[in-house]
Amino acid sequence: MFDPRSDALVMGVVGTGTMGRGIAQIAAAAGVSVILADARPGAAEEAVAALDAAFDRLTEKGKITADAASSAKARLTPVTPDAPDFAQCALVVEAIVEDLEAKRVLFAGLEAVVSEDCVLATNTSSLSVTAIAAACRRPERVAGFHFFNPVPLMRIVEVTPGVLTAPAATEALAGLGARMGHFAAVTRDTPGFLVNHAGRGYGTEALRILGEGVADCAAIDRILTGAAGFRMGPFELLDLIGIDVSHAVMESLYGQFYQEPRYRPSVLPRQLVAANLLGRKTGRGFYAYENGRPVLPPEAPVPDAAPRPLWIGMRNAEGAGLLMRALDGLEIETGDRPSPDAACIVAPLGEDCTTAALAENLDPRRTVAVDTLFGLDGRRTLMTNPVTDPDVRDAVHAALARGGPVTVIHDSPGFVAQRVVAMIVNIGCDIAQQRIANPADIDRAVPLGLGYPHGPLAFGDRLGPHRILAVLDALHAFTGDPRYRPSPWLKRRALLSVPLTTPEA
Repeated sequence: MFDPRSDALVMGVVGTGTMGRGIAQIAAAAGVSVILADARPGAAEEAVAALDAAFDRLTEKGKITADAASSAKARLTPVTPDAPDFAQCALVVEAIVEDLEAKRVLFAGLEAVVSEDCVLATNTSSLSVTAIAAACRRPERVAGFHFFNPVPLMRIVEVTPGVLTAPAATEALAGLGARMGHFAAVTRDTPGFLVNHAGRGYGTEALRILGEGVADCAAIDRILTGAAGFRMGPFELLDLIGIDVSHAVMESLYGQFYQEPRYRPSVLPRQLVAANLLGRKTGRGFYAYENGRPVLPPEAPVPDAAPRPLWIGMRNAEGAGLLMRALDGLEIETGDRPSPDAACIVAPLGEDCTTAALAENLDPRRTVAVDTLFGLDGRRTLMTNPVTDPDVRDAVHAALARGGPVTVIHDSPGFVAQRVVAMIVNIGCDIAQQRIANPADIDRAVPLGLGYPHGPLAFGDRLGPHRILAVLDALHAFTGDPRYRPSPWLKRRALLSVPLTTPEA
């Protein structure tokens, strides 16, 4: 196997589309000589010209020196498709169409022209590395080397050994990824590998919440960005990626995991795909777009409601304390039971407003719920139940709005942010439980690959494993849906009061 630190390292890249060009760019910038090939005549030459221009732009922006750009450009060599000269390559990376048979045919052909110790790497994002390697005479030298688009900016690569991959090949690719400035996460050969697998909680649970009529797209996006800290809401993200692309991935992973309930897709994106409403690229998806920007419905104004006494339920003492501080200065009753005129506020974990009101023997007509799991410094989420008096809802809305924006939602176990983040944490825990990747790699890879504010295990630790477990248990009990069953990794660590990042002994 090759030495990833060698100054004489030569790699081949087959497929010179967006991904192939990106891989070639970061390799050349890191001092690796790159031979580019493509089945389409002239495509490799076009790619080298485009990369030359990219290095020139980086020089103009002061990102690299002129000498570094000149050296990087000199390391790029296009070859014709009928005579790919890969004999000198220590590794060849394919970045062709995402088709199993096409990749297997390519790798079988490459074995005839590369050296015996040349590593063959696939940039597949969804296909089995083991299945690709099965067509090769020497499957031990085949591994996954999955980059994310745009490659120069997304500084993560998944290194995935197949069942028969030699450890030396995995180690060499991980070292090369680090040399090229990317974090190399070593992951098992399972559907979605690490990052796409970990991403199943965000969009799928948001779609479920939308499908239940709990809130509309804009409200869900505002809650997850304004309260939970995500950079982009799930529906704006689905529109950006392309609803057709996202839904195909959801269906594919659901099938590959034999209908695991945690990954169950929603019918909603399928309807949009049927109507060719695919997101930004068609001008309309979950949102309509003008000049490339989503047209968001305006937020409901703060009600001009008459103030009334507020009574805060103490069943969740920590949440009650947050509400007391957030509503300081208003008339807050301190008795064991609310007066007949008081608006009752509860702060449940995982429960809906109906369940929480009945658990505290409160009048549901005078009861609303507030999500306190993420604190109350950002956007606040106010939940009603089916019989909440509108005057009570409006009074509490106005009271909460003194300290920040408020989104009102319908009754839902786990609100919005609790549900989505609990699913993200639970799936991350199950990735650790299955030993798909180690806890440290999970938590570093997911923010890099998905832009989440924290890795899934760290997110759970910040909120408290016992709280995440409480949310999932309540969701499971209310819905009876096995998608919410807690991962053993989460349950044991919550019961033992140790961090989710704690590896097995």
